[in-house]
Amino acid sequence: MNAVTENDISRIARVLPSFASLPTELREAVAQNMTLMSFPAGASIFRERDGCTGLPIVLRGRVRVARQLPNGHEVGLYDVEAGETCVLSTSCLLGGSSYGAHGDCLTDVEIAVLPTALFDRLVAEHRPFREDVFHIFGDRLMRLMELVEAVGFQRLDQRLAAALLGKGQRIETSHEQIARELGVSRESVSRQLKHFEENGWVKLGRGVIEIVQPRALRAQAAGGEAAVTAVTDSGGARS
Repeated sequence: MNAVTENDISRIARVLPSFASLPTELREAVAQNMTLMSFPAGASIFRERDGCTGLPIVLRGRVRVARQLPNGHEVGLYDVEAGETCVLSTSCLLGGSSYGAHGDCLTDVEIAVLPTALFDRLVAEHRPFREDVFHIFGDRLMRLMELVEAVGFQRLDQRLAAALLGKGQRIETSHEQIARELGVSRESVSRQLKHFEENGWVKLGRGVIEIVQPRALRAQAAGGEAAVTAVTDSGGARS
């Protein structure tokens, strides 16, 4: 745990622009009370039912926020990457509640922690900070609503196709990791990935998924009906 320097405050201002306009008194309070923390990949930053002691701001790395389900599986709610804050922490701070999910480091992580008392003071006294916080909160809430809709109404093949997109042609991950992200069993993910491979959409390797037909995956994620057409048009296999 390290003290915050002026350089650190400038780094934080790239995440929360309101930090660039902090009045002198508040800037000094941030320098005196905010701390920097580092965690290795795999470490837990917070667990379910923990009390929230401050607002974590990710400066480097990526944190996965997930919730344990009654059936023993877990569903990934969202990732917090460098340049983002944790909306669940914001909710706990504003509502005075404990965490309803857990946050684990997917990579080595560096975070700045704004303690509760200082968070409350900044919200009350610095309007730009308050606007930053609620803008991020509202944006993430919309994404969570999309997740709820996907879990409740989309088939696994649609959700899996969507989860594979936007991560490059070669994805280094395991079936277990994808299953945790989607909140389903590893066996279900493996069966569906095998089906995708049989269609010629992906190529599976040990700890690697290679995207062969991204157009077909996009069509599948959108509803599936256009997947065959997308593959046929691009010269791939038929489903």
